[in-house]
Amino acid sequence: MFQGMEYVYEVYKQKSFSKAAAKLYISQPSLSANVKRIEKKVGYPLFDRSTKPLELTECGKQYIHAVHQIMTATTEFETFINDFGELRTGSLHFGGSNFFSSWVLPPLLARFSAKYPDLEISLVEAKSRELVKLLQDSQIDFILDNKELDLKVFDRHQVGREDLVLVVPKNFAINMGLRDYQIPQKAIQDGSFRQDEYPAVNLALFQKEPFILLHSFNDTGNRARLLCQEYGFKPRVALELDQQLTAYNVAGSGLGIAFTGELLIGRATPDPNLVYYKLAGENITRNLYFYWKKGRYLTQAMQVFMDTIVRHTHF
Repeated sequence: MFQGMEYVYEVYKQKSFSKAAAKLYISQPSLSANVKRIEKKVGYPLFDRSTKPLELTECGKQYIHAVHQIMTATTEFETFINDFGELRTGSLHFGGSNFFSSWVLPPLLARFSAKYPDLEISLVEAKSRELVKLLQDSQIDFILDNKELDLKVFDRHQVGREDLVLVVPKNFAINMGLRDYQIPQKAIQDGSFRQDEYPAVNLALFQKEPFILLHSFNDTGNRARLLCQEYGFKPRVALELDQQLTAYNVAGSGLGIAFTGELLIGRATPDPNLVYYKLAGENITRNLYFYWKKGRYLTQAMQVFMDTIVRHTHF
């Protein structure tokens, strides 16, 4: 009943017989016949054809779950075979958010690729929740993230930590009375802003100002809201965004205040339109991890990457 499972799987992905047929380069009647043949062997329909877009039946959901298991087992066996060489073949697939994919991962991957030039390396840029799904389905090998993921499902290695910093447009009048609390970007770059010579600002002083926040499902957005709650106020949200880098740049335009991780500020081009403040609170510090799926077969390429890069990296 799994012979021809690729037909069912493509219909599931595309939620349409016509789109799936186009992707598979076969006619729609031929695709429909193949799916019906599999449904006959199973004994139950796999798709609810009365819905648009097409949806799986309960039996269909279990069939796709089994297909994922077969695909995972096939991939793991293929990678095992590749491991008989000395990393002359094989691949590594990474995932990261916009910031990590643009600023943090590239130099690490370049260093590894220079040492093992025959390995195929790919990098997926997506939101954290999408990357977690890809990692769980073994479609990528590692993700770099600052979220606390379920350790029953994933293994991890900490490669750094960072504090959130308050980023305020320079033209905001509130800055005039807070000069003693402003910190230079260089102090954020070298980490010296954590020292006592740089006092933390009282976040409650900014409660009447407009804020640029990330959505609450984002770690930065969630921490920002918890920090404001910790200081006894609900932020005035001028704009909600998906990406930390976008919020940082929007703050530079003068629209509102942003919460930004020190890793981004340390790598960003100095912006004369911004002022930085150190924060204090339970939610300002977060860790940075490389995650991989618990219990999966670790290819030789994955193991070497962990030994040469992951365990020797710290931000």
